[in-house]
Amino acid sequence: MTQTLLTRRSALIGLSALVSAPAVAQTRFEAAKAYSTARRGISMLVMQRGQILFEDYQGQGQRFKGWELASGTKSCSGVMAAALVQDGLLKLDEVCADTLPEFWSDRYRSAIKLSDLLHLVSGIDGKGGRNFGDVPTYAEAVAVPSTKATGTQFSYGPVPFQIFGEIVRRKLIAAKTSDADPLAYLTRRIFTPLGIRPIRWQRGSDGMPHLPSGAAISARDWANFGQFVLAGGVHRGRALVDSAALRANFEASSANPGYGLTWWLPRAGMIGPGPRSGVAGEAVSLAGLGRLYMAAGAGNQRLYLLPDQDMVIVRQADGIRESVRRGAGDWSDQTFLSLVLGA
Repeated sequence: MTQTLLTRRSALIGLSALVSAPAVAQTRFEAAKAYSTARRGISMLVMQRGQILFEDYQGQGQRFKGWELASGTKSCSGVMAAALVQDGLLKLDEVCADTLPEFWSDRYRSAIKLSDLLHLVSGIDGKGGRNFGDVPTYAEAVAVPSTKATGTQFSYGPVPFQIFGEIVRRKLIAAKTSDADPLAYLTRRIFTPLGIRPIRWQRGSDGMPHLPSGAAISARDWANFGQFVLAGGVHRGRALVDSAALRANFEASSANPGYGLTWWLPRAGMIGPGPRSGVAGEAVSLAGLGRLYMAAGAGNQRLYLLPDQDMVIVRQADGIRESVRRGAGDWSDQTFLSLVLGA
């Protein structure tokens, strides 16, 4: 056998290791489940190349029961932005003031680009002076002033996502689409084609959907969403989003190497969301197993994407409100993933 064939064979064996050695993999998955369950875990699912390798539910977790994603909801906005780019409704490098003319009168806000907003480096306080978990209306978010030049500081919180919601709402109205509601658009463009059915999605007093923390979906649906993202936004041979805009979801800003467009990129030098967010801000090393992207919410809700393994891992847990009050607690992404992957 030639060296080239040996190299190709080794690569194929490495890629399919978890599928071809189920007994070893199941032992690792059970250890990861035990770690998760001991820390209020209720759902765990491992999918590779679209195939479910492991699925388990404990306590309140059920296969067809939706569970609150908390801030794990945020990552839906980056994917929705990629759909809007494909539809010609926005550009990631456009100035937000083009849609929000009230920004023009502010020397800082007038310079904010959409990518700055979704990177959480717009210069606007992410919390808007509120407690974590307190989501403003779209109008309240748009009214939050900026105190820093765009691109200079990472600020985590719900405000940028609600501002994005208002931008989407106004663009849909201007385009005279059938759905001038960001969630209706997201459902039509992404969720319905993928067969994803949110159990519920919280709305504010203005009637508009919360984009920072409003969704509750099943572990399987969250995994399918992740698999769609790993597939480059292609479903059944059809691209549902702009591929370049989707790739931009996983490009960090200079202000925070650990955060892309609404997705965490756990790595050295990352800036976490803050102790009271209920979301850990931990850098993760996977011992050469490749890239890691993450949607994360209070109570340590997790959607992990490992592109080089073509793998999606979902973890859902109880204790969301407690984690916001007390911090992220005893959860370690490094420990959990090391157990799943044997890293």
